[in-house]
Amino acid sequence: MNRAKLEPKLLTVLREGYSLAQLRADSIAGLTVGIVALPLAMALAIASGASPEKGLLTAVIAGFLISALGGSRVQIGGPTGAFVVVVHGIITQHGYDGLLIATFLGGLILIVAGLVKLGQVIRYIPHPVVTGFTAGIAVIIASSQVQDFLGLDLAEAPAEFLPKWQAYFAAFDTLDWATTAIGFGSLALILILRRVAPKVPGYLVAVAASALIVALVGLPVDTVGSRFPGMTLSFPAPALPELSVARVQALLPAAFTIAFLAGIEALLSAVVADGMTGFRHRPNQELLGQGVANSVSALFGGLPATGAIARTATNVKAGGRTPVAGIVHALFVALAAVAAKDLLGFIPMAALAAILFVVAWGMSEIDRFVALLRMPIGDRALLLITFFLTVFVDLTAAIAIGVTLASFLFMARMSEAVEVEADAADADREDPAQREGLPAGVEVFRISGPLFFGVAGELLESMRRIGQPPRAIILRMRLVPYLDASGASALEEMVHRAKAMGCHLILSGVRPQPRETLARAGLLARPGELSFAADYAEALAMAEATAKG
Repeated sequence: MNRAKLEPKLLTVLREGYSLAQLRADSIAGLTVGIVALPLAMALAIASGASPEKGLLTAVIAGFLISALGGSRVQIGGPTGAFVVVVHGIITQHGYDGLLIATFLGGLILIVAGLVKLGQVIRYIPHPVVTGFTAGIAVIIASSQVQDFLGLDLAEAPAEFLPKWQAYFAAFDTLDWATTAIGFGSLALILILRRVAPKVPGYLVAVAASALIVALVGLPVDTVGSRFPGMTLSFPAPALPELSVARVQALLPAAFTIAFLAGIEALLSAVVADGMTGFRHRPNQELLGQGVANSVSALFGGLPATGAIARTATNVKAGGRTPVAGIVHALFVALAAVAAKDLLGFIPMAALAAILFVVAWGMSEIDRFVALLRMPIGDRALLLITFFLTVFVDLTAAIAIGVTLASFLFMARMSEAVEVEADAADADREDPAQREGLPAGVEVFRISGPLFFGVAGELLESMRRIGQPPRAIILRMRLVPYLDASGASALEEMVHRAKAMGCHLILSGVRPQPRETLARAGLLARPGELSFAADYAEALAMAEATAKG
């Protein structure tokens, strides 16, 4: 199957033939995931600074479209923990209208990314960067829930990490024991059920049990109903806040952050799902589906959405094998939210905080984080820099700096791997050292590895190290798979220097990509200055003729 093909997996499944048995299995899986998603969508929305119905709305609309239009058979979409920090920051700075515009623009960016086939980009984001900012987000999410978990009497906790914890410690004497008991009880129930009965929906059981206790006993704790009175799930007419050039320019960085996070997490989730099912997702179609889902979610007042790894894994374990399971999940959330709207108000905020503690722990990927700390120093530095930037600065800076540092680290490692050798055996041809039997007046160098801007200077330095100017220089390039503009420029500089020395430069065994780049740079064969030889033997013959001449 062509992974670059742009066609929703739902159409593929229907074309293959969809049986009643498949519908039964997908329906059971969809209901299972819907039970997990219902309280989670509310908790994530509240943690993001939005009302709980916005999370439910996102789970319904975006969840439906991601399954219907995406490139994975089993992806489950909706609000996720990765967006909590970003969404909260956008709402704080630009208001909820600003979030809707940024989400809509982020969706358009994802659509373009899918159409121009950038779905393979996941392979170029290093694990230390992904793990660093994911773990940083987990720390921020957990920190943001301390007030609700303990019932601290704070008008509003600061947004910054250190001031937030200073405020928590200052207000610790206001701890509410009833709220704390509900929080720890809910957390314990979730963890116990995960261990002794993993198939039981721990999130739903915890919020249902805590809500029942609050309603029956009349505990004076903060609940969804007291925090958000009059909450109801409704589908407004699609619309966007008023747009202006200045507003769009101000929100473009946030839109790119939303698109980046949605794309990366969706593709990561799809890769994990492929490993669990044996199917292969279509990455470009997945980006396209994610883009449509985010733009439409914004039109209806929803939050950013992406593929959720935990919910997708739950879907697979419950027997879901087609996008129909994701569609059933979205429909269940809609029906349950409407049918139980009066009961949802009794859910304690401490119980939702307990859910987000569990979500944050899962996001932290502590095992992978510790494993990366045992890697080479460059990877460790990249991990920790991204992590601390996420926690103490902001996610956008962490992503930008992390990816930039990763690029520099990669180039440095590639530069170390490239060799410009004046005396080396050719292992592939089983030749003796290349300088043995070299004609008088001929110098030879062999380049191994990609010749790009990071190593172009080494090539010119090799030229400077030549003592007595030779009549001919052979550059063996059979082991150069890639040449960029800087490498071509270095070769052109070598041609000029060789000409000034009265020396003839011969390039041997040039492969197709470097030859095409040289042609585009105007470096073609020049009599008496630059020649191309098919192999080293031909280059030696050319050089010997030049030296004798």
